[in-house]
Amino acid sequence: MKVVIAVDGFAGEELAERLRLDGVEVGAVVGRTAPSAATADALSAPEAAELLAVLGRADVLLLEGRPGALSAELIAACDRFAVRIVALCERTSDARRAASVGIDVRSIDDPVANLLSAAPARDDPEPTRGRVIAVWGPHGAPGRTTVAIEVACALATGSRHVALIDADSHAPSVALAAGLADEGPGFAAACRQAERGALTVSELARIAVGVGDVDVLTGLNRPGRWPELSAARVTAALEVTRSWADDVVVDVAASLERDEEIVSDLVDGPRRNAATLACLTAADSVVAVVAADPVGIARFVRAWPDVRAAIGTVPVRVVVNKTRSSVLGIDARGQIRRTLERYAGIGDVSFLPWDPKGVDAAMLAARPVAHAAPRSALATAVRRMVTENLSAQPRAVDPEPRSRALRRLARAG
Repeated sequence: MKVVIAVDGFAGEELAERLRLDGVEVGAVVGRTAPSAATADALSAPEAAELLAVLGRADVLLLEGRPGALSAELIAACDRFAVRIVALCERTSDARRAASVGIDVRSIDDPVANLLSAAPARDDPEPTRGRVIAVWGPHGAPGRTTVAIEVACALATGSRHVALIDADSHAPSVALAAGLADEGPGFAAACRQAERGALTVSELARIAVGVGDVDVLTGLNRPGRWPELSAARVTAALEVTRSWADDVVVDVAASLERDEEIVSDLVDGPRRNAATLACLTAADSVVAVVAADPVGIARFVRAWPDVRAAIGTVPVRVVVNKTRSSVLGIDARGQIRRTLERYAGIGDVSFLPWDPKGVDAAMLAARPVAHAAPRSALATAVRRMVTENLSAQPRAVDPEPRSRALRRLARAG
């Protein structure tokens, strides 16, 4: 039996050594995205053509099942070559994605006999329903986008699949902060397809852009396109993302006004803040960001009743950002706690430090703080806050029928 291994890093070489010791012929060991790239364009490089030739003579393709590895072109090519694909998945979301298109799912630590056996080595992964975590803050740049990006990066450690969505219809900035191009379809395209009932897990994986272990759906490239993010579209898109990711972090705008519903003559007309209100309504939990200065705290306290009216009984974690004594004097944290408890009835808050060096380094590199300065005070504080307050497990939900997913993949191919 001849096997091609597509696993990144040392894990691929280690797996190849295990197979060789068991008498299996290993044709090639490449990165997880190499087979997909080769089948998409075999003329892109000599190595791609060589890999395609080796793949055509193989019996099994052991493929790391993370995003970017599986594609419709690769599955079609393996079907023509009679090559069986085995997806090596450690995350439940990756296993769901592979199983939805009929790919055998294994763990990289399974015995060699199980890896190469055509019989199911384990039951299908337990279907899950992901969480939606909305990150909101009042006007005045309290750091909503920075906190949303860092929360997503902190949640992405381990085996959880995390998605980050820019649903800010006023000033979207996730793409700029993360160094991504904003010309792509992103969240607006997901909303349009969700309205037609055509949005699937595979389509979300296709339009998302990876930032480390986080899949990002970028926001609008022009705020004037806000009518594309209607309440119905946003709600439908978020419902599909629950089947795609274990944790969905959504960056929303500050405005919560509903006045346009009173003055508009159109019953179902576009609402300027529909995306924000829909995200807050659909969220399983909300992270409310407060700027640690007198103006930021005053704005938060005034907006707090509107937030509570929008989310109802949804749990809220209040995060005070940019905490420093230079604008509040001695015992800045104590002053903020007493103010929020007196005027908003909030007794439990988390504090993130003022970390200009870490944030500036991230902005200069156009990367998350967790990637540009992982040991900085801000990145450390966010990881602690996430561990203590946002570590709940998702709930079970029925998966998409496999036959429907296979039909969509066939049409796409």
